This record gives sequence, C-alpha cells and structure tokens, in this order.
Amino acid sequence: MEAQRWCRLTAALVAIGTLSACQRKAPDLTPEGAVRELLDRIDRIETDPTEARAVYDLLALPTRQNLIERARRASTTSGREIPPQDMLAPGRFSLRFEPRKMHTRVADDRAVVDVTGIDPETDRAEVPCVLEDGRWRIEIPLPPLAPAERRPEPG
Repeated sequence: MEAQRWCRLTAALVAIGTLSACQRKAPDLTPEGAVRELLDRIDRIETDPTEARAVYDLLALPTRQNLIERARRASTTSGREIPPQDMLAPGRFSLRFEPRKMHTRVADDRAVVDVTGIDPETDRAEVPCVLEDGRWRIEIPLPPLAPAERRPEPG
C-alpha cells in the first residue's frame, strides 16, 4: 500500500515537472523576445492571415491607435467594418534581411533592439520598444494621418 502511494506521488511530481517544463515564457517579457516574436509572426502573415492579430497585439499603443484610425477611415469609405489588424499589409512589413544578432539597449520603460544580419554594414535595423503593462511592445513609426476631409454641407 505504501509503495502504491509512493508510485502515485512520484508520477504526480513527474507530471507536474513535465507540464511546467513545457510552459514557455511569454516572449514579450523582454524587448528582444518581443522583436523575435514580431519577426516570426510577420514572416507567417502571408500564409496565415490570422497572424495579423498576433502582430497587432505586439504593437505599442500609439501604433495601434494609428491603425485603428486607418481602419475607421477605410471602414467608412468601404461601407464595411475593417479591423485594425487588416491595416497591416503583408508586403509592407516583409523583412529586408535575415536577422542574425540582436542587442538591446534599455532605459527605463523604453528600449531599442539593434538587429543585424549577415553584413552588419548594410543589414541593420533599430527597433524601438516600450514597456506597457509589464509587456514589451514594438513601436512602428507610421506616417501621421492627414486630417479627414469633410464634404461641404448642402444648402
């Protein structure tokens, strides 16, 4: 009887250890992890459009607000609801080079991830990040939107 209890306890501990080992830390706990996750998901957007939502969720609030306004304007002109993640055109966010190394510079709640490729002279990018609610988010500098034009009122 004691041996059976010991075996069950051992099996339970092994199962708990296996489950905790399988749980992956959230990639956006570090700026570099957030950038790696974004690059990985951008790479898959063309074959799996549902990845656009995951990419959108990795973006900083000002970037998301810009996309929300773009989606609102597109929805108004098209007559159908367009979600903000659909404003992420797959071709616009393709990689210019294959990332090889990353180095992160952190200052308080802001960070810059330096990404380099095979040729560090030409294959280089700086990715700005910001800490929001304990998670690192990517700031994509999108051009500001022009003021919305209004039609003149009749009469």
